[in-house]
Amino acid sequence: MAEEQQQELTGREMEGVNCLAYDEAIMAQQDRIQQEIATSNPLVSERQDLSILRREYAQDDAVYQQKIKDLHKKYSHIRKTRPDGNCFYRAFGFSHLELLLDDSKELQRFKAVAAKSKLDLVNQGFTEFTIEDFHNTFMDLIELCEKQPTLGELLNSFNDQSMSDYVVVYLRLLTSGYLQREHDFFEHFIEGGRSIKEFCQQEVEPMSKESDHIHIIALAQVLNTSILVEYMDRGEGGTVNHHVFPEGGEPRLFLLYRPGHYDILYK
Repeated sequence: MAEEQQQELTGREMEGVNCLAYDEAIMAQQDRIQQEIATSNPLVSERQDLSILRREYAQDDAVYQQKIKDLHKKYSHIRKTRPDGNCFYRAFGFSHLELLLDDSKELQRFKAVAAKSKLDLVNQGFTEFTIEDFHNTFMDLIELCEKQPTLGELLNSFNDQSMSDYVVVYLRLLTSGYLQREHDFFEHFIEGGRSIKEFCQQEVEPMSKESDHIHIIALAQVLNTSILVEYMDRGEGGTVNHHVFPEGGEPRLFLLYRPGHYDILYK
């Protein structure tokens, strides 16, 4: 009897070892995929002609080829971001600061909003020590824009992994803070019986978590800026649908959304 129990225990242990090895193999494969993405895609690319999109889809892919044709009616160029789950925040951050290089009045307004935002988060219960470095990096980039750098210098900053990721983290914290401040409104959009705080801890604050409407609304509102997103998917019709956040805004910042990914568009 004891021998049978020992064999059963050994069998379970082997199952555990096999499961662990399988999990480790999956994690190793995911790491390899992320490394391949990192080596082949800058965090934020140079501006490219929009026609590059055509080469990403088969010529006989009538749905996407028609929608790319529709995009060409309004936009001429695209700037790509790395598909790492942080693309919305990275695209927003770069595109907005790029605009502010030529708009000193709006830059000063944005700087004031950004400077005050740390205190707003601390007053909400975020730990100052935890968020300070991220806020400082965010302010450093805004102050860089005050010095009227070249576009290349700004692009280099966003392709510095550490600096770029710190900006993404802070934009995520701003989004989380606004969602929690306005929980009475946003809680109706949360699925799975989660509270706003749980949603933010699971879907907003962690790096590499993808963004949806609710994230875009919150970030546009907290920074008082307007974003237009063009949605290119396999929906019916040959045109690309768009949405302005917040509704009724006059956007100067344009993003392209394809399932799971955001890039920057230029008129």
